Amino acid sequence: MCGLGNQSVATEPWPITYRRDMTTKILVVCTGNICRSPMGEVVLRSKLAEAGIDAEVDSVGVSAEESGNPIDRRAQRVLAEHGYEVPRRAARRVTPQDLADFDLILAMTVGHARSLRDLAERTGADVSKIHLWREYDPKTDLGIAPGGAFGAGGALETDAGEHGYSNFYSSDGDFDVPDPWYGSADGFYDTLEVVERGADGIIDTLR
Repeated sequence: MCGLGNQSVATEPWPITYRRDMTTKILVVCTGNICRSPMGEVVLRSKLAEAGIDAEVDSVGVSAEESGNPIDRRAQRVLAEHGYEVPRRAARRVTPQDLADFDLILAMTVGHARSLRDLAERTGADVSKIHLWREYDPKTDLGIAPGGAFGAGGALETDAGEHGYSNFYSSDGDFDVPDPWYGSADGFYDTLEVVERGADGIIDTLR
């Protein structure tokens, strides 16, 4: 990976035409929708509001294992400590309708992106909407391709499919937002740092 400032951004980095007279709908996706994706939702919504950008943000999981559960207490605590308003919400699994309704779909890991691609291909949804959160992180050189993470020039253009034992849990290192769930509370600070960098990159793209 390259260092800071080497992010490669295409001239038209969105899979849709962004219109400032319309509300852009952004969906953030992780495994169970209790840690990374709600952190992304909360941080991105706050930063969009600060920037005066009209956008709707929601989050979901690729798995139903945490459906109905609130945001992880450790994630809530770290978000609150950093001044973010933490909503009451219940985890839910992504649906085919989500893929149809949202303009930009941000996967926290390569495995999540693969799961979303599989769902999109089964249901006829637009795969070009799917991007990795870390495409927008200036500490990576993944680049942001107009055809999405799996499209021409995308970070996963040559991706062959499943990696490891599960797309839900597999990790591809620098491509992924780190999963804090298994470790101590300190891991949530590291995750928040990556989430905030990505959110700033998304804001810069929308301006």
